[in-house]
Amino acid sequence: MPRVVRVRDPDRCIGCYSCMLACARLAHRSHSLTLSAIRVQTRGGLQSKWGIDVCRACPDAPCAAACPTGALTLRPGGGVIWQRKRCQRCRRCAEACVLRVIHFDDEGYPIICLYCGHCVRFCPQEVIAWEEIPAAAGRTPNHPED
Repeated sequence: MPRVVRVRDPDRCIGCYSCMLACARLAHRSHSLTLSAIRVQTRGGLQSKWGIDVCRACPDAPCAAACPTGALTLRPGGGVIWQRKRCQRCRRCAEACVLRVIHFDDEGYPIICLYCGHCVRFCPQEVIAWEEIPAAAGRTPNHPED
């Protein structure tokens, strides 16, 4: 069954950035937090709460619909699969993303969640979870990469 990252309890977040480091290092081969597909940031104020921004694997994926070259295609079960060779770096995917979770690297390529779950494994507070998407949610089960 396909899986996605879900924010389980943002109030438990301590802002350690372990999830971001895991994503950058294991999924994107970098030590830079800017290359992480998951973002942990303060929401501001005196009693700053942490916000965790991550792709929610939309079943209809507006980012894929906005891509003029087909670099983003619908992933069975929700979310998208990104093909670097097709990407023309137009940034339309980020403009179409309702959650604003698509960021860009120094070359202008989008940093998009790979649905690998590395971030979840490294969260010491269990703020995020690796959850299966039920077939009843109107999505195609049995993604070959899961």
